[in-house]
Amino acid sequence: MIQAKIMRFYIPALFILINAMAVYLPAQNAALNAKHFNLEKGVALAGYDAVSYFSGKPVKGKSNFQAVSDGVKYNFATAANRDAFLKNPNAYKPEFGGWCAYAMGANGEKVEVNPETFKLINGKLYLFYNAFFNNTLNTWNKDEASLKTKAEKNWKSIFK
Repeated sequence: MIQAKIMRFYIPALFILINAMAVYLPAQNAALNAKHFNLEKGVALAGYDAVSYFSGKPVKGKSNFQAVSDGVKYNFATAANRDAFLKNPNAYKPEFGGWCAYAMGANGEKVEVNPETFKLINGKLYLFYNAFFNNTLNTWNKDEASLKTKAEKNWKSIFK
């Protein structure tokens, strides 16, 4: 009898707790993304179309073809690209929040990028700083395996 009363209390309480967590965790993730992602005027990739990188040449997106994923806004050149992104956002999002992959690997720093200096590695988008006679993609290419491993470790420590 006592067990039945306890179960009638705990099952609804557990259900309420699970539902609260389902709302809280995505909101927390969105806040972390907004805090740690490289955003220009609130938009990822300096407004470039994330899907366009995978067709060979990045192009600027338009705000009328915009999508939000995990609290981060992305612009797209076409509605088709926006829709492709929304079907599988993780396939198109830049690594390390869109910060320079080389700088993340070399010393764990968030460094701005040139959105047209990029590399696709195993289906993932990596961006690089390229200004003032310093293209970090060239340096990255000399020690990619080591820098990539270090960058992944450094990003995990930043993105807590």
